Amino acid sequence: MPLFPDIDPNAIFLSRTDSEQCLSSFAPFPFYLDDKHWPTIEHYFQANKFDDAICQEKVRQAETPKKARQLGRARTVKRKMRKDWSEVRVTVMTRAVYTCARTHEELRLALTESAELPLFESNNYDYFWGCGRDRRGENHYGKVLMQVRKKLKEEASHG
Repeated sequence: MPLFPDIDPNAIFLSRTDSEQCLSSFAPFPFYLDDKHWPTIEHYFQANKFDDAICQEKVRQAETPKKARQLGRARTVKRKMRKDWSEVRVTVMTRAVYTCARTHEELRLALTESAELPLFESNNYDYFWGCGRDRRGENHYGKVLMQVRKKLKEEASHG
């Protein structure tokens, strides 16, 4: 008997922080959004935690997505985070993933060729973006990917 019988055995598990996986927010797929070039989805996501243009720019120019994430999570900047972050974070991530997928065929194909398989961000400690150790997490990153996949397929079917 499987450990998690309610999960499709063909589901795709990925890591948001593995830059070798093209569906990762750390993957090196630059894109243009909000009048700026972004090195990765993670750079855009972390920068948008702030209303302050100086903080945003510092994150945008971070050398790596890992560094951008560190800057976005730093205790010293928590008090500068935008007040509505918890309400807009999924929308911010969705915009970045969608724009990046529209920019890079490799990413778009990886999403659309995943058929209708469930996508999970496999992070044992993240119960918001990931599915968590016990697979009871909210898996918002996986849901964003599946939502963008659906939108891309709809666009492709309309010519």
